[in-house]
Amino acid sequence: KTFRDDLYPDYKSHRPPMPDDLREQIEPLHAVVRALGLPLLAVPEVEADDVIGTLATRAAARGLATLISTGDKDLTQLVAEHVTLVNTMSDERLDREGVIAKFGVPPERIIDYLTLVGDSVDNIPGVSGCGPKTAVKWLQEYGDLAGVIAHAAQIKGKVGENLRQSLDRLPLSRQLTSIRLDVALDLELADLKPVSPDLETLRSWYLRIESRRLLESLESPDTQSGSGSGSVDTDEAPTGGAAIQATNAATHVAPAPDGYEIILDQAHLDAWLARLQAADLFVLDTETTSLDYIQARLVGLSFAVAPGAAAYVPLAHAYLGAPAQLDREAVLARLQPLLEDPARPKAGHNLKYDMSVLANHGITLRGIAQDTMLESYVLDSTASRHDMDSLALKFLGHRTIHFADIAGKGAGQLTFDQIPIEQAGPYAAEDAEVTLRLHRAFAPRLDQLPGLARLYREIEIPLIPVLSRLERQGVRIDRGRLADQSRDLSERLARLEEAAYRVAGRPFNLGSPKQIGDIFFAEQGLPVLEKTPKGAPSTAESVLQQLADAGHELPRLILEHRGLAKLKSTYTDKLPQMVSPLTGRVHTSYHQAVAATGRLSSSDPNLQNIPIRSEDGRRIRRAFIADAGCKLVAADYSQIELRIMAHLSGDERLLAAFAAGQDIHTATAAEVWGLALDQVSATQRRSAKAINFGLIYGMSAFGLAKQLGVERGEAQAYVDLYFQRYTGVKAFMERTRQQARRDKYVETIFGRRLHLPDIDHPNQARRAGAERTAINAPMQGSAADIIKRAMIAVDAWIQTERPPVRMIMQVHDELVFEVEEGAVDATKPRIRAAMESAAELAVPLLVEIGVGDNWEEAH
Repeated sequence: KTFRDDLYPDYKSHRPPMPDDLREQIEPLHAVVRALGLPLLAVPEVEADDVIGTLATRAAARGLATLISTGDKDLTQLVAEHVTLVNTMSDERLDREGVIAKFGVPPERIIDYLTLVGDSVDNIPGVSGCGPKTAVKWLQEYGDLAGVIAHAAQIKGKVGENLRQSLDRLPLSRQLTSIRLDVALDLELADLKPVSPDLETLRSWYLRIESRRLLESLESPDTQSGSGSGSVDTDEAPTGGAAIQATNAATHVAPAPDGYEIILDQAHLDAWLARLQAADLFVLDTETTSLDYIQARLVGLSFAVAPGAAAYVPLAHAYLGAPAQLDREAVLARLQPLLEDPARPKAGHNLKYDMSVLANHGITLRGIAQDTMLESYVLDSTASRHDMDSLALKFLGHRTIHFADIAGKGAGQLTFDQIPIEQAGPYAAEDAEVTLRLHRAFAPRLDQLPGLARLYREIEIPLIPVLSRLERQGVRIDRGRLADQSRDLSERLARLEEAAYRVAGRPFNLGSPKQIGDIFFAEQGLPVLEKTPKGAPSTAESVLQQLADAGHELPRLILEHRGLAKLKSTYTDKLPQMVSPLTGRVHTSYHQAVAATGRLSSSDPNLQNIPIRSEDGRRIRRAFIADAGCKLVAADYSQIELRIMAHLSGDERLLAAFAAGQDIHTATAAEVWGLALDQVSATQRRSAKAINFGLIYGMSAFGLAKQLGVERGEAQAYVDLYFQRYTGVKAFMERTRQQARRDKYVETIFGRRLHLPDIDHPNQARRAGAERTAINAPMQGSAADIIKRAMIAVDAWIQTERPPVRMIMQVHDELVFEVEEGAVDATKPRIRAAMESAAELAVPLLVEIGVGDNWEEAH
């Protein structure tokens, strides 16, 4: 509350209260500002504008150039000879002439102008019907507000009548609009100087809020203040790190940081081999020519055996003047027995990549014991980042040397083989050493959580070599078929554009939200359903879908155009370009540490997003083909999440339906509508399917109504009937919500945790979202764990018995294999047995297997 609330109780009264999640950020923000060494003023009973006005007036009186950073029109009343406004969002600057040009009146008349116009944001009454143009006209004609009031009787029309009715309240409005210039402050201008920042307090706050960018700012020269930046001046680096001087006398390799060694001769390599052999665990990291694991070749290897004890072995740096290095093939031959020994435990960060690169050189990495990326992910899958640099900042308070620091950025970025060894060595050795320290930070935390530790040891770590092999197998595609589809899509896109132009009445850019918004809302008068954060009518996909569902043709055409354009650019045009020249196949990358539920994701290409329900999506799947003499075999879990729901809830009716081998959607329809199984119609089964999956994903009655095309009340009746019949499901959901609120996480069958920081959030939408996640995550996460266990089991069979079978894709609940034609019949039961025994549930797991020349045929 300020003095303005005392003057006028309705001041800003229509504004909603500050959200709690914003309110709780204010004190931490103030603490950070103080720790930055910046002066902070928070004066009671006045607004920030009044403090700014007082400071600006004092400064201007002393002839000091004063700049006010704001986009608030109210502060234009402060503009004067020495006072300028700047809006940093638009880079607009306003001096006296700028104010006149923008508002039509000079700064000294802004208060009068605002009084006449009023302020709906602050609930300050003006003169009804008096807009900016009328206010400027009156002030230009009568000089100021007093002049307008004096001539009120002469102003004609409705607005004149309104002015006369407002005369009694105009003085109050002027008082509310006027910024105070005389606020009592217990400091002088000279006191408003920054002081040295409190780096430890800042580091503590930045770690707490997990801001990598802010933590990095502490290492800049402007904030070091003697604290040490973590960087090393190579001319003054410690010499105790046993760095090796190059044998090429013309090139000097500067000493590495203390404890980091650069290995350039055989004796030094032998000494490190002995250290690796003796270590209980050592960290391995590769430096390569490419991020593409199929094309990448080794440039060097780094190792760590203890905190502060790490080394880099350069093998293929090829810049002009590079020192002599040990022969790559000879070094790998010496290392191969160690790297392939399953009894020698190895650690790393994202070791799947290192394993694939080593495989390019004929080495099969074994003995993978720890992976810090996966340790971080298993401990908290909801964390946004699991890369080494971010983890080092968060858990070690250490800013690592970033690749861009030594290689540059953008088009001129160097490949690793072009980076000088004196820079590459510390970077590579640090990666290994920091990884070891991260493992030592994570391991005790995992040990305290036996369920998560078991999940990490029995699922995530064993999956690394499986995924590496899966990625390296790749899949063959029919480039001719995709080219034909691209041409077809181009023709259809052109026809859709022409149709959209006809409906719009003119050509426009179908990819421009602004042009679409102008046509929709200004020209065609379509209803504005949502707005962007900046207040413009939204043309987001959800809005287009609502407009299309309401029968509007142009939104439907644009949606169809967007969908086809995305398929064309993402798949039919791009997939042929992704065929490896080395293998003739497409190789995706599977990511273990991305999806919060534990599911694998894929990229380059993203196999998870190829649509299966549309004919265009199915055509793309037909382009995924088997090698000559082979078939594709697709094995898909049937309704696995519903089976997991039956297992977790223990609902008698669900358990009985699955045990009897009934179609679960038909069984649900029979239960909900009180019918015999053979009386259920196709429409009722479709509705029951929507209910089954909708409830798993936390769909509301509103969402179900939209999906089924019925009224909300009817959809709610379906939900109520469902819960009346499946009481065990309802009880399970309520138990899960209560457990989630108590523990702030939920678990899968195998102990994977999904943390729910928003489960008690004061914002209802975020809290409801967390509750939906709490219900869904155990199902999705358990399904993810099961298919991972299945992949491990199938791979173990393939590696042990060496059948003519290759596992080539994992998509959602499906595994795809390439099998020699003569082995298909023998392979199917082995795959089914491995997948159906991946978990012991209260209901049977069912795997459906198809065979074909392409993926679509096999599905």
